[in-house]
Amino acid sequence: MLARWRRAASHISNLRLGKNPMGSSQRSFLFDRNYAKVAASQSSPKPSIPMLQPTKPEVRLNALFWSKPCSLALAPNSPLRIEEPQYAGIRHFILKLMLFYSKQSKSIRGANVVYRRIISQVDKPAVYDVFQLEKTFKTTFALLVLHMWLFLRRMKEEGKEGVEFGQYLYEIYNHDLELRVSKAGVNLLLTKWMKELEKIFYGNIIAYDAALTPEAKNDDLANVLWRNVFSEDGSAMSDPAAATAVQAMARYTRRESTCLSMTEREALFSGNFMFTSLGKQLPNQVKAT
Repeated sequence: MLARWRRAASHISNLRLGKNPMGSSQRSFLFDRNYAKVAASQSSPKPSIPMLQPTKPEVRLNALFWSKPCSLALAPNSPLRIEEPQYAGIRHFILKLMLFYSKQSKSIRGANVVYRRIISQVDKPAVYDVFQLEKTFKTTFALLVLHMWLFLRRMKEEGKEGVEFGQYLYEIYNHDLELRVSKAGVNLLLTKWMKELEKIFYGNIIAYDAALTPEAKNDDLANVLWRNVFSEDGSAMSDPAAATAVQAMARYTRRESTCLSMTEREALFSGNFMFTSLGKQLPNQVKAT
């Protein structure tokens, strides 16, 4: 898998450029929708008929993600844990013959659990509310890639076995992404768009890796997150509200990376861990996290 990561170009062309091979309606639906907008950076046009607009809860972004990192492993008695099924007798014998208990089968089951943890974090409204993002296909995809990278980066620490596990996870992600693209309305030239998204995936993780190297500048990660998650056109940050949200996401990313490094191997390979709950960061929070 590492070889596939390295073959990505360092600069990925923007999907907005080039001709539309799919027809204007489908490209507009999926790719011409804006990237996430920080809530305070733009205001929607006022409708001719007054309507009540839902407001996102105010979040004290400057107070978030300063707490000491810790393991993300679930407690042994947590109801969220998913344990390997245990069978006995003839059923165990038959499943063993079918390689149900093989290392590969266990890894695939574990990778499925890990991916459910990732999409649970990405699909919940809390991540969009905390970071003041508009939920679109692009923002969901960008956050999905970010959390995939966080886990795959941790898997590198486990050597060859971690890389193999990461490949199983990537295949699950790729299948889910194809379903998401189809659900978003792209039915023509699906393979072409999957290749475009694959390029973006590899380009993003290369940029994230570079932003966390010892040689990287302090604001490199925030700049990468701005381009990958928040920015509509790649322009520099100019709005203070946007900068505050991006800096908060940079702290969150660094903290989650450290927390994953502190998480036990067994919890990672079985999927018995949870990313930091973002729902707790919404108003009525008592402590800075």
